Amino acid sequence: MAKFNQSITLALNQILPTKLPLGSLVPIRFKFSSLHLLLLFLLAAGTIWSAGMGAMYIAPAQVGAILCSKLGLTLGVAYETQQEAVLWAIRLPRVCFAVLLGGTLGIAGASIQGLFRNPLADPGLIGISSGASLFAVIGIVIQSAFLQALGTWFGFYLLPIFAFVGAALTASLVFSLSRVQGQIVVSQMLLVGLAFNALAASIIGLMTFLATDAQLRSITFWNLGSLGGATWETVGLLTPFVLLSILGLARLSKPLNLLALGEGQAQHLGTDVKKLRRQVVLFATLAVGAGVALAGTIGFIGLVVPHLVRLLGGSDHRNVLLGSALGGAFALTVADTLARTVVAPAELPVGVITALLGAPLFLYLLIKSKKAYQ
Repeated sequence: MAKFNQSITLALNQILPTKLPLGSLVPIRFKFSSLHLLLLFLLAAGTIWSAGMGAMYIAPAQVGAILCSKLGLTLGVAYETQQEAVLWAIRLPRVCFAVLLGGTLGIAGASIQGLFRNPLADPGLIGISSGASLFAVIGIVIQSAFLQALGTWFGFYLLPIFAFVGAALTASLVFSLSRVQGQIVVSQMLLVGLAFNALAASIIGLMTFLATDAQLRSITFWNLGSLGGATWETVGLLTPFVLLSILGLARLSKPLNLLALGEGQAQHLGTDVKKLRRQVVLFATLAVGAGVALAGTIGFIGLVVPHLVRLLGGSDHRNVLLGSALGGAFALTVADTLARTVVAPAELPVGVITALLGAPLFLYLLIKSKKAYQ
């Protein structure tokens, strides 16, 4: 028993600090590091660069001058009225939307990986993304009188509501089917999630077969993802879900650190593993459901970014969660900028860009880790 306690103490000293800083009295447990400073700098630079890129180029100094003018400050940098209108009405809402969505996808992916203790896990693995896409596609294809009546009431918000309800119902269903004698079994949850992903894909295929040409374009949007519809209205709609999910997941950094030692050890050290699972799934559903509802399915952000953050900054979840949020925001901002500029004046779905960039990088990391293991 003494050796067991000693091994636990040594493991905790590697994960948790020996002395708690004054800021740890606050429920949010982020550990700010040099990696976070680097990611924050990259995010700021990427945001300014993205806001200036497009058919009408706006220099970084002009972007700063326009933003400062909204605060009543003058930098003495000349810019045109048309540049101000384009930046404020078109570019800036899209950039803000990419930052918010990328941040939620990153931190949701990191928390899911911490819950399953597997760097290959992501929110799509348990069916959240598939459920949201399935309900959105059903809402697109099935044009009943009831749905048309709902459309007159909710307008633009109808499909996002459908997608978010689909994500929530899927998470609840997977969660309930994963119970074995009152306990949530992680392996069972993975199997149920994979089965639901296959079922959702088949139903989406059936809906695609029944859809009209106009409906096919909308279905393609949900399957590939796009930030082309970003406005200040969608930014305001996404912001509450982003704040709630990020603040909720940030509070779970210490229990996730303890869970890395194993469920049994985490329970002995005072972690309610059942409650932790519910909270991670709930906040990840809020994050991913809201993102898919407004932008469609965007892959690899929640899978690759947390993996890179762990390689660069260690496995402490106080580092990983904040780093994944910043890294996800930066990655999606860059990907969206490439999506709307590479084939201009046309626009690629941002999900295509994230897959083209994320899949080879992830394969490289897997090969590298395999060689290190051998």
